[in-house]
Amino acid sequence: MTLFNVPIVEWVGYFASFIILVSLLMRSIKRLRVINLAGAILFAVYGFVIDAYPVMVMNAGIVAINVYYLIQMVKTEDYFDVVPVDKTDEYLRAFLVFYQKAIKRAMGFTPRDLDASDYRFFVLRNMVPAGLFIVNTYDEETLEITLDYATPAYQDFKTGVHVYSRITDVFKEQGYTRFVVFNADAAHATYLRRMRFTETTVDNQKAFVKML
Repeated sequence: MTLFNVPIVEWVGYFASFIILVSLLMRSIKRLRVINLAGAILFAVYGFVIDAYPVMVMNAGIVAINVYYLIQMVKTEDYFDVVPVDKTDEYLRAFLVFYQKAIKRAMGFTPRDLDASDYRFFVLRNMVPAGLFIVNTYDEETLEITLDYATPAYQDFKTGVHVYSRITDVFKEQGYTRFVVFNADAAHATYLRRMRFTETTVDNQKAFVKML
């Protein structure tokens, strides 16, 4: 059986190669292993079908390794903390400069916006700075999130889930009732929906809102 004069089994090999290539583009280690696992399974099947047993055995080993580490990731409970930081902190400014291209692309935030910020928090994950959360007072009941950024190694939604679970109670005690985000690219909009933000309009501007 062929497709475009190429045997179907060869297409399986090409597709497996493509999947493994895509896995290497993933910033998240967990996502990399999941996609790499799928590619290795296909390669193992491909090796079996064409009687290339070394290919099958090697990829079966890769499958086992990926499954092992994915199980460890699921079992391991990360330590999280949210630490307030002053706008004059040198590490904070160095962090913003280092990640400024990705941060500006996601939310339009630049290091110069730091001086106008009201609240700033580093998100620690296993004592590593995994993200930065910055909000400003929008009105008496609303806080505008001007920056909610996770570093590439920790862009798996866990950081965001922890931030909102910890920060919400802090701001509710101060009388705030909602968060609002105005500037978000397509990828960040997807993240906001995962964090249970609702797309709406605020003061005639497209926005995402989350009630506290």
